[in-house]
Amino acid sequence: MKPQDPRGCRIINNAPIAAHVPRPGSSSYTATKHAITGLTRSTSLDGRPFDIACGQIDIGNAATEMTARMAGGVPQADGSMKPEPTMDVAAVADAVLYMAGLPLSANVQFMTVMATQMPFIGRG
Repeated sequence: MKPQDPRGCRIINNAPIAAHVPRPGSSSYTATKHAITGLTRSTSLDGRPFDIACGQIDIGNAATEMTARMAGGVPQADGSMKPEPTMDVAAVADAVLYMAGLPLSANVQFMTVMATQMPFIGRG
């Protein structure tokens, strides 16, 4: 991307909110997702001279095949298993489109989009 002409582009990295707030028993998963945050920050810095913008979207409980099990309960910080709400993936698509549609003179560095009722704030 650095040598391209015309200059400039946007990179949007995708991470779950586990990059910031882990679930019990998820140290390997959380470590790899936390690495995405470091990659986003480094790419943002290294891309500046080349008009490369980099941001990250942290996604919480988008309704996919992978999150279908949440209806039956997932581990909570207090040791319990509780069902968690999900959100339509269209909300994630809308958020990514917003980030992608900005001019290169503006950047959303980090955005969290999540199911409103999911335990994120106060988790841990």
